[in-house]
Amino acid sequence: MESDMDMLLAGQWRGAADNVTENVRSPFDGHAVDSVPVATVADAAAALDRAEVGARIQRATPAHERVAILMRAADLADERAEDIAQTISAETGKPISEARGEASRSGSIIRLAAFEGSQLYGSTLPLDANPGTGLEKVGFTLRQPCGIVVAITPFNYPALLVLHKIAPALAAGNAVVLKPARATPLTALKLAECFVDAGLAPESLSVLTGPGSVLGDVLVTDPRVRKVSFTGSTQTGTRLASIAGIKKLSLELGASCPVIVLPDADIELAASAVAAGGYINAGQVCLSVQRVIVDQSVEADFLDALVPKVENIVVGDPSHKDTKLGSLISEAEANRVHSAIAEAALAGAKVLTGGDRDGAVVTPTVVAGVDPTSPFSRDELFGPAVAVSSAADIESAIALANDNDYGLGAGLFTSDVSATTRAMRQIDAGNIHINWTPLWRADLMPYGGLKGSGIGKEGVRSAVEEMTEEKTVILHGRPW
Repeated sequence: MESDMDMLLAGQWRGAADNVTENVRSPFDGHAVDSVPVATVADAAAALDRAEVGARIQRATPAHERVAILMRAADLADERAEDIAQTISAETGKPISEARGEASRSGSIIRLAAFEGSQLYGSTLPLDANPGTGLEKVGFTLRQPCGIVVAITPFNYPALLVLHKIAPALAAGNAVVLKPARATPLTALKLAECFVDAGLAPESLSVLTGPGSVLGDVLVTDPRVRKVSFTGSTQTGTRLASIAGIKKLSLELGASCPVIVLPDADIELAASAVAAGGYINAGQVCLSVQRVIVDQSVEADFLDALVPKVENIVVGDPSHKDTKLGSLISEAEANRVHSAIAEAALAGAKVLTGGDRDGAVVTPTVVAGVDPTSPFSRDELFGPAVAVSSAADIESAIALANDNDYGLGAGLFTSDVSATTRAMRQIDAGNIHINWTPLWRADLMPYGGLKGSGIGKEGVRSAVEEMTEEKTVILHGRPW
């Protein structure tokens, strides 16, 4: 074990109020990567107390000063990218090649947030268009920071999903209290250190490590918090929405993303894309390909192309440069995924490759002949397995894609412009990709789901808008 990391409480690195710590362990081999404090309710209350001060400081800080701080933080994130990548890989079990890709985006996300946070434009109002109003009144809008933002992040992308919340929030002039996933707090702490070392007002950022079951309710229900940004399960998001009270919410929740393959698709392209989009980060991605709905006329060809590609995915130690699939976040999660695969097979589906488990590792799996109404197809799997079902035509394929409680992302493979237009309009998903899978995201694009996949949008520009509030100002040249 390298060291004992403290949590960040209003710019100060310190232990929990009761000095309790816990180990952060590698899900791949169980070794202790580091230890962190187990924050208490008292720690959460203290963080919110200091955030009140931080919010006032941030609101009074000119945009150009906030930009300068974030640009320094971005440079530090670039300098520390390899250390951040090693931390990501160690605490998630993610292959080091994927972890380096994730860490390398940190600086660019911060820079993008710095720019967007400096662009808080308002608009003029054509008040003279209102009957009875002359030219003596001028109206316009202003945007201002929400104040205190609570950010709650999951384990699967401990750098990207942290930065997609805290960077826009800070850039827009808010104070942030971050609660990272209990399994992956180390990356969040190292990123927070970049902001502290860049000169951020210490009261503006706290990172609380420990159980969400203890800390979440305290943070979300506090009336001083004006904005909550949460990424996680639909079950938890639903509960948070029910207790949050009157405040702004962004909820990025679960998914069971479909991909449709039509008869005129490039089958080789579709198979290659699914072999990537279904298994990156061991399938622990809300945008991961879970359901492939293939036109029955090309189903056999698609499976013939897909299975060898999946079998060529290198599984093993995440620290090895050639590894493409490491462990899931825990052995319990691996056992859950393995059991779901076995239950699908018992229900009549056919496991064409994979389906084995060794500790927290599940081999990449293709399951064919899946009943699209079964739990294996409908429920979020969050693991390295893809369910393949067939459809008679585009109408039934779109109907199957939409027959789900979720609506985060979808993909369509076709060379038919008419089919493309139809799918864009009829598929109920927040992100639709033509001739690629939903597992693709640019940091600047709007990102969020429909239905049970959540409310609100991320993506840096969208996040800045969500983390600010608009007010209208009317200048009266003379009484009404």
